[in-house]
Amino acid sequence: MGFDTILDARNWETVPFHFWSSCFFVFGCIVGSFLNVCIYRMPLDLSVVSPPSHCPHCKYSIPFYLNIPLLTWLSLRGRCKNCGAPISPRYFIVELLTGVMFLSCWLMFGNPNHPLPSMPLALVYSIFIAGLIAATFIDFEHFIIPDEITLGGAVVGFVISFFLPQLHGATTNGQGMVQSLLGIAGGAGIVYAILRLGKLMFGRQRLKLEPDTKIVFTETALCLPDQEIPYEEFFYRKTDAIVLQARTVELVDRGYKDVTVRLSPSELKIGDEIINPENVTHLEAVCSEIVVPREAMGLGDVKFMGAIGAFIGWQGALFSLMVSSMIGAAVGIVLIVLRKREWSSRMPYGPYIALAAVIWLFGGKKLFHAIFAM
Repeated sequence: MGFDTILDARNWETVPFHFWSSCFFVFGCIVGSFLNVCIYRMPLDLSVVSPPSHCPHCKYSIPFYLNIPLLTWLSLRGRCKNCGAPISPRYFIVELLTGVMFLSCWLMFGNPNHPLPSMPLALVYSIFIAGLIAATFIDFEHFIIPDEITLGGAVVGFVISFFLPQLHGATTNGQGMVQSLLGIAGGAGIVYAILRLGKLMFGRQRLKLEPDTKIVFTETALCLPDQEIPYEEFFYRKTDAIVLQARTVELVDRGYKDVTVRLSPSELKIGDEIINPENVTHLEAVCSEIVVPREAMGLGDVKFMGAIGAFIGWQGALFSLMVSSMIGAAVGIVLIVLRKREWSSRMPYGPYIALAAVIWLFGGKKLFHAIFAM
């Protein structure tokens, strides 16, 4: 068989449809293996390229023959070949889930009669869902969605929409870009409006503590008895502030009694004294209540919705917002009933947005148009 014969698209059209199904599944599992690297390293600001895959316990560099998706984890029974330390089931789950989603995209968007022309659309949607999977697992574990996924996803979706306008049901390159841009603006804009409204309505949270509880302010975080919260999660704007009535306050060089403490991004006020927060490396306070800023959603969710809109348009972003709120509410209520969480505890919202976006791709779009066509 000559090289020209291999490149002839007419020959590839004769390849059975489900041969490509198996290719999508295998390729999805390989992508899932890379997603595991991203899920572990991105929140730690580590390179996803170097060093090569290794055991997080003994740093054993994993050779290629022990890095086969699904099969390696099963054959080693979820343990490192070198030190025997357990390997999280998450690695197997992500690989399998990504493979299944790639296969599902091919079965949904691939054309059995003309597989090659339909392949780019199925592949783009597969990569889109891969980004959703990575964001979901990172958000569940760290309550963040990296900018590489959100901002990077928005840029990638916008560029692809030019070369593949079918992504938005458009017929020209320009229309594809316009629809993607509307999706970015609409998705991010709607969530940002909700964030601002939520700030006005529920901008502060009062945390009740045990009497005479010691809390610590470090250079980077507020340390409560049961958790450590980075300041970035409190200080979204300059006017945000942490406020408490302290029985005692201890700095490195002096102390206070029965004073109000107010910490904002630019100012630390203890009683009537104003101090530059950058000059305070450690502060301990004893109190029974603390008031902290609270957001209805985080900026990560705003950017994430923008990235989703870049791929599925403003209608898909609106659908994802509505459905994710219902899913999140249902999950939250169930967890509260089962005593797995408190009313005031944090919940990652990104995974529910991601699930809603997947629902949009696999039938939600038709449901959306059917409802609003009535």
